[in-house]
Amino acid sequence: MAKRRTNQEGSIWKDKNKWRAAVVIDGKRLTCNFNTKTECAVWIKETQAQIERGMTYRKANLSLGEFIEQWLEIHKTTVAPKTALQYEQLIRSYIKPQIGKIKLRELKLDRVEAHYLALQKNGLSPRGVRYVHAILHKSLNDAIRRGFAAYNAAHGALLPRLDFKEMVFLDADEVLQFLITTQESPYHALYTLAIKTGMRKGELLALKWTDINWQSGTLRVQRQVQRIRGQGLIFRPPKTRAGRRTIQLGEKTLEALRKQLEQCDLLRSLAGDYWEEHNLIFPSSAGTPLGGSNLSKDFKAQLEKAGVKRIRFHDLRHTAASLMLNHNVPVIVVSKILGHSKTSTTLDIYGHIIPVMQEEAARIMDEIVTPIPVNFGKVQEAKASRRNQI
Repeated sequence: MAKRRTNQEGSIWKDKNKWRAAVVIDGKRLTCNFNTKTECAVWIKETQAQIERGMTYRKANLSLGEFIEQWLEIHKTTVAPKTALQYEQLIRSYIKPQIGKIKLRELKLDRVEAHYLALQKNGLSPRGVRYVHAILHKSLNDAIRRGFAAYNAAHGALLPRLDFKEMVFLDADEVLQFLITTQESPYHALYTLAIKTGMRKGELLALKWTDINWQSGTLRVQRQVQRIRGQGLIFRPPKTRAGRRTIQLGEKTLEALRKQLEQCDLLRSLAGDYWEEHNLIFPSSAGTPLGGSNLSKDFKAQLEKAGVKRIRFHDLRHTAASLMLNHNVPVIVVSKILGHSKTSTTLDIYGHIIPVMQEEAARIMDEIVTPIPVNFGKVQEAKASRRNQI
């Protein structure tokens, strides 16, 4: 048997084929098994450091599932309701059932990576695995801060590579065909504004008439609408400061919005006492925020009727970005219109879809750095001729 240490220093001994380590916390002994004596010594050192930071016996025996539930209850008050719901769904579907019973202090990097691999084998997408990792990594950082863990077991974990999906959007001819086709649609103004500004669906559906300055021809984006389980459609501020923005509108876009104002007046009169006033630019037939089902149904029908490629509504945002960039609108301007926090974000997403600008850049660089051909033989003859004349 190996030499034991004092309780304050911890104890190490061999039990059959395993090495065991122990420390005393709150008068109770905490033990852990390892394959080597060195691992025992490392564990004792880490555990003693945790005790100094405030770890108790109760904290030491807390499972990952118990801790992450506590973390979720606290953390969800600091994020948007939709984000909190996503956290809850991912934790209860892809973290707790599989690794929730593991004690927080016993969770290791290899176990985390094995968990991610198992999730992929069971059909979770690479992006989904990365979302799970983001939550786990964030919660374990908080566990360190609060004295529940000595290190972040998810830190440095190998993550699945994201498959690049080719962006789909309408070209200029398809946009014209689509807008001509949708002139009789009740959502024509909505489609027009989506294509010309690149606004997100949630931002469009949350617009109010007070957001328009008719004199300056500008539109303020200052809220979005989200569907939250158990709460329905609610208004929320944009996710980032850059999301609050003012967009300059063209005269034709303003004209489409004036017609939409007439449409709203008609809807209000038809609804009568059933009308619920929210002053929305794109309301439902009862004045409430417009739901997604009717809009999606009409959008698909209009695409088919126009004979253009089938895309998602969100791809109208990509369409707007591609049209602006390919018609030499500066990237910094496009970034402001789209509500990106950084110009680099715009370039990361759309840099590959601006071939016209790249062709122009190639032409300019050719003109700048291409040397003019010179016949050195004739140059030497000219110099010799001048010397003979002298």
